[in-house]
Amino acid sequence: MAENKETKAEVTAEAKQVEAPVISEAQANPEQFLKDFNWHNYEEGIDPVEDSKLAEFEKLVAENFVDTLDDEVVEGVVVHITDRDAIIDINAKSEGVISLNEFRYNPNLAIGDKVEVLIDVREDATGQLVLSHRKARVIKAWDRVNAAHDSGEIVNGFVKCRTKGGMIVDVFGIEAFLPGSQIDVKPIRDYDQYVNKTMEFKVVKINQEFKNVVVSHKALIEADIEEQKKEIIGQLEKGQVLEGTVKNVTSYGVFMDLGGVDGLIHITDLSWSRINHPSEIVELDQKLNVVILDFDENKSRIQLGLKQLEKHPWDALGEEVNVGDKVKGKVVVIADYGAFIEVVEGVEGLIHVSEMSWSTHLRSAQDFVAVGDEIEAQILTLDRESRKMSLGIKQLHPDPWTDITAKYPVGSKHTGVVRNFTNFGVFVELEEGIDGLIYISDLSWTKKIKHPSEFCAVGDQLEVVVLELDVEGRKLSLGHKQTTPNPWDKYETEFAIETVHKAEVTEIVDKGATVKFNDDIVAFIPSRHLEKEDGKKLKKGEEAEFKIIEFNKEFKRVVASHTAIFREEEAKIVKQAAKKAKAAAAEAKPTLGDANDALQALKDKMDGKA
Repeated sequence: MAENKETKAEVTAEAKQVEAPVISEAQANPEQFLKDFNWHNYEEGIDPVEDSKLAEFEKLVAENFVDTLDDEVVEGVVVHITDRDAIIDINAKSEGVISLNEFRYNPNLAIGDKVEVLIDVREDATGQLVLSHRKARVIKAWDRVNAAHDSGEIVNGFVKCRTKGGMIVDVFGIEAFLPGSQIDVKPIRDYDQYVNKTMEFKVVKINQEFKNVVVSHKALIEADIEEQKKEIIGQLEKGQVLEGTVKNVTSYGVFMDLGGVDGLIHITDLSWSRINHPSEIVELDQKLNVVILDFDENKSRIQLGLKQLEKHPWDALGEEVNVGDKVKGKVVVIADYGAFIEVVEGVEGLIHVSEMSWSTHLRSAQDFVAVGDEIEAQILTLDRESRKMSLGIKQLHPDPWTDITAKYPVGSKHTGVVRNFTNFGVFVELEEGIDGLIYISDLSWTKKIKHPSEFCAVGDQLEVVVLELDVEGRKLSLGHKQTTPNPWDKYETEFAIETVHKAEVTEIVDKGATVKFNDDIVAFIPSRHLEKEDGKKLKKGEEAEFKIIEFNKEFKRVVASHTAIFREEEAKIVKQAAKKAKAAAAEAKPTLGDANDALQALKDKMDGKA
């Protein structure tokens, strides 16, 4: 630096030999001045400069003065630092000043440091050289960023702050964008942990038009992971135990990071006990030892296990546990066919719905137990090899069919609760475990029932009579109508054939009409039996007398006739007239013509003409 100062002094001394206007021009642009100036044509009175001196002057200018063109980046040296500025020497005719704000990224700036600057203004109003370090950094930064992008070079960047979707990173003085997905190979939950940190990045995208730069830290990790992955995959074996980190937890399993290789622990391989969600067993970022269960040919899909590192609970089940023993457990799963009970951790038994009640009428398991219930049951079967156990809870109570003949003999009356319907009857529960069936034909003496729901509802209480009892088949046949006398026994006499009853026509139906004599008896009137004495037919709502012409107790069929009433009267009149005519003929011996006259007179009388 001292040599440069002395050289400048020598050049200045030489220049003083030239007149003031020439000096000014030479100082402004020394090289151009020396190129164009004709020393020999200069005004007389000035001593000519020797050629050797001139050559030396040209050499000194070329070596020590920079061409201070605008927008040119040059290297300068910090020669002084004040509270607000840094004084930079760029070997120009004067030194430049740069605000310390432009060096905030470098708080350790010191005298003698070399820095890149942009010649912003060669000379301001005060004759001061104006420089910019920030602009120089931007220009150089773009050159370096483009070079790093083209070569794939790893660059250092300072994470300045968070922004929407990622982070802002200072790379060579340029603000680059770091997407959240490019921070790490694993999902990032706390972005703030990276703020104010210097990290390595790779420039992955540059938009020259909008001056946008995108960087990635994940790309560096992936490159390292890829190498680790190849090494790890090459060493994988079934049954191998590795340490991994919980990377993600889903409803169906847990993804583990095995150091660059991902593997999946299915929910069924997390614990010997049933669990509803993997989060009950593991948590994010937790380190676990896992065993490799299986993988595909490329070893890209690795199946892991956690529970396999522990002894199977069935193997630890004591020999003292045997069929017939009573055990306690918790209901863990309920299905339509039964419930699974966890007897000890990892050991489950099934209680089939048929083993929940002595009733032969099966119901859903939900009617007896609920998930989480602590219940007692009896071991019915136990297979240690296949690891299966069946349980029962009805066995803890006496079988109600043991003394069924004494409690429910044939012909005895009882009250039961309607539990279920079928198309052919009603199931009635007399007590827990004792169900009986009432066939649809045994519900009512008089009503024609198409479906049991027309007669009663689930939950109704019904009086029943035991009709049949099958102890071996555990079947009970019941009847409801048998609890009351059969009204058709009385109707058989009351509505006997030839009896006459008065009623009105209820409905006109196909091929006739119906007449309701009481709540139970609805008689059918054929169409030809609706004819009245005047030849017209009875109509709906019209009252008349009807004669019973058919009564069937078994099929509850009653047929009546209105026409038969007056037709029978006609037959009686004809019969009486014929009898009188025969008697008169015997006394007077009338002629055949007389007999015809008498018959004609009778006919006219019957027709209402006489």
